[in-house]
Amino acid sequence: KESYDVRDVIGDVVDAGSLLELRAHHAPNLVTALARLGGRSVGVLANQPSQRAGTLDIDASRKGARFVQWCDAFNVPLLTFVDTPGFEPGTDLEWRGMIRHGAQLVHAYAAATVPRLCVVLRKGYGGAYIVMDSKALGNDWYGAWPGAEIAVMGASGAVQILHGKRLAGIPDEATRHAEHAELVREYGDRFATPVPAAERGYVD
Repeated sequence: KESYDVRDVIGDVVDAGSLLELRAHHAPNLVTALARLGGRSVGVLANQPSQRAGTLDIDASRKGARFVQWCDAFNVPLLTFVDTPGFEPGTDLEWRGMIRHGAQLVHAYAAATVPRLCVVLRKGYGGAYIVMDSKALGNDWYGAWPGAEIAVMGASGAVQILHGKRLAGIPDEATRHAEHAELVREYGDRFATPVPAAERGYVD
């Protein structure tokens, strides 16, 4: 439930001392790096929760797309770590073409012919989950931490959409909060886990 530096996770997974981050100061909410995994060179992409909560914006989408295409051009396999609550919201981003730039990242992953591995660390929500090398884009192996959340949106937001009118009709505030908390817990237990995704073949 707290922010962390995803580079610590990457450093624990790849070969010791092999991590070389590229373009660290540009779109820092997405980490792009070269490393070795079992002695083999890999390109690493990862959402950075310590920067903008790991959301994807235009710059991060373009940075990721260019890196994926570059790795594909030089036959470097890709390793992706996902921890994103979604695309960064805002009318400014929408006017500047967030969807178009997000589509560049989708296309880069879908067109890549190199081996691709992906792991969901914590959150994989909505459209940002899809563009970060989801199983539907044709990767070779897709895993998830046991406590990962893979869903359309977070439990609290989903409950507001699904049960907002019913909750608003409860006059007592304490009862309303208790009911909201229970619905959030139920939604989280049922949907915000890797299990439903694995049952449908989206997690290996």
